[in-house]
Amino acid sequence: MRAAIVDGKGEVPRFGDFELPVAGPGETFVNVTASALSQLTRGRASGAHYSSGAIYPFIPGVDGVGRTTDGRRIYFVLPRSPFGAMAEHTVVPDGHWFELPDGIDDKRAAVIANPAMSSWAALTERARIQPGETVLVNGATGASGSLAVRIARHLGAGKVIATGRNAERLSLLNADAAIVLGDEPDQFERDMSAHFVEGVDIVLDYLWGPSARSLLIAGAKAAPDGAAIRFVQIGSVSGGEVAIPAAVLRSSAIEMIGSGIGSVPFDRLLAAVEGAISVAEQIGLALDYTAIPLDDVTRGWTVAGEARTVFVVR
Repeated sequence: MRAAIVDGKGEVPRFGDFELPVAGPGETFVNVTASALSQLTRGRASGAHYSSGAIYPFIPGVDGVGRTTDGRRIYFVLPRSPFGAMAEHTVVPDGHWFELPDGIDDKRAAVIANPAMSSWAALTERARIQPGETVLVNGATGASGSLAVRIARHLGAGKVIATGRNAERLSLLNADAAIVLGDEPDQFERDMSAHFVEGVDIVLDYLWGPSARSLLIAGAKAAPDGAAIRFVQIGSVSGGEVAIPAAVLRSSAIEMIGSGIGSVPFDRLLAAVEGAISVAEQIGLALDYTAIPLDDVTRGWTVAGEARTVFVVR
């Protein structure tokens, strides 16, 4: 079969021939139609993501949309290695897929699935959001963060605060408050203090790095005594490490939580995807994307731009 193939660590995938998978007991054979190029897919393909463990060569793509042999239209995730989603066909363990509703097309489902899952799982499985709570999304102008604003509202947030570097994009998110991230951590701390005084229950952090440090310090200083803040770490776009003053944890009721592969059971991550896709039309979950034929995977892998890339197989 024809597929995208990664031959070695750090190499850009090429388009070529790969062995046809055969479904074994407890597996489903899938005719793939679309697979999005997510940060998780990039990270696992390069060997940089903590969940990587690839043996080369292999087919990249952690998730996608396709048809079963009996015609069911499904979203699937984590095919059996070395078969990924970026191929004409793949095999997926039973329990790693669900049928898609009629109201969402293949490409849109593939594009929003992973980004939407990140906040849905963080809010429901890790932070245990309660109706009326205030949610702060740090990094709301990225793909996952922008969906998080809508998802937080849908899941019951009474107030949503958004941060990001792009002021224009922040203005389009329909958040209750928007704070532009600049280059001065002290200024960002001051900007955030008033919000923590008023009360922030949950922080969804997609950035880590300096802005996360500022939020932790501002929360420790400004939140009312005893006010519990669930700080959920999801992504690390701005850096992999943060030096946190010990006093931040001793002097406040901040609870540090991680959310992702390993901290949330797999079946609950899949349920988060299904939950988000089930309401995608209702709450307007959508991302700009560029559709590229899979046979152009080498160019598509390196395309830079604001829109996400989805590889179309057929």
